Amino acid sequence: MKRLSKLMAVWLLLVACPLAHSQQAEPTRVRDVIYQHKLGVALTMDVFKPAKPNGIGVIFLVSGGWFSTHEGINPGLAKVYTDRGETVFEVVHGSQPKFTVPEIVQDINRAVRFIRFHAADYGVDPNRLGISGGSAGGHLSLMIAAYGTEGVPTAPDPVDRVSSAVQAVAVFFPPTDFLNYGQAGANAMKISTLKGYWPAFGVTDKTLSEDTERLARTISPIYGVSAKTPPTLIIHGEADTLVPIQQSQIFMAKLEEFKVPHRLESRPGKGHGWPGIEMELPTMAEWFEKYLSHPAK
Repeated sequence: MKRLSKLMAVWLLLVACPLAHSQQAEPTRVRDVIYQHKLGVALTMDVFKPAKPNGIGVIFLVSGGWFSTHEGINPGLAKVYTDRGETVFEVVHGSQPKFTVPEIVQDINRAVRFIRFHAADYGVDPNRLGISGGSAGGHLSLMIAAYGTEGVPTAPDPVDRVSSAVQAVAVFFPPTDFLNYGQAGANAMKISTLKGYWPAFGVTDKTLSEDTERLARTISPIYGVSAKTPPTLIIHGEADTLVPIQQSQIFMAKLEEFKVPHRLESRPGKGHGWPGIEMELPTMAEWFEKYLSHPAK
C-alpha cells in the first residue's frame, strides 16, 4: 500500500511541476467556479481563458487515486493549451474515501454539463469539448467518454438538461477494466496490492463478495465503449506496475472493434509517471486540435 501511495504521489508531483514559460499572453484565470453543491460542500473548477479562444474546451480532471484538491490545479499545465487558443477547465471532484468512484463519476458528469451549458461565457463551442487526466483522472475521463449521456429535458436545473458527452479524449495511463486487471480474469477488487484503493471502489474486507464482479464492471469504461465513443489518445509507460499497459492495450482493441479513431503511444522503460512527462502535453493538445477544430458531424 505504501509503495502504491508513493507512486501516486510521484504522479501528482509531476503534474504539479512548472512547465517552460512561453511568450504567449497570460490566460485569464477564473477561480473557484462552483459547478455543484454536494452535501453542503461546493465543488469547483478553475477556468483558464486564452486571449483569443478558438472554441475548443479542454476539461482536465484534477485527480490522483480518485482524490482531488484545489491545490492540485496547475496553471502551467493549462498554459500548454491556452497558448494554442484552447480554453481549459481544471475540475476538482469529491474525493475518496468519503465518496466512491460511482459518486465521483456523477460529479464529472455534472461538471461537463455545467461547462457545456456555460460554454458561450468562456468562448467555447459546446460541441467541441475534450477531456483529459492521468491515472484516476484518465479513468474518470474514459468513464465520461464511454458513458456520457444526454440531459434530462424535464430536469428542474437547466444545467442537467444538457449532455455530458465529450468529443475527444487524451489521457495518461488509465485503468480501463477492473475485471481483467493486468491479466485476463484478475478482478482488481480482489487484488491485495490494490487494497489501498478499495475505499474508492466501496470495497472493504467485510464487503468482498460476488457483488465485486458487478461493481468492477460498472466502473470499468471498457464495457461502455461503442461506435459513439469519441477519438481517444492514451500515453502509457511500458514499465508501469501500478496500472499495467495491458489496460490501455485492451481498451485500444475495443475501440478498434467499433472503428473509433484511437492511438496508443507507449513509452519504453517508463512507469506510472516519469520526469519530463509534462513534455507529452503538446501531443495531447494536438490531438484535441485534430478532432475538435470543427464540430463533430
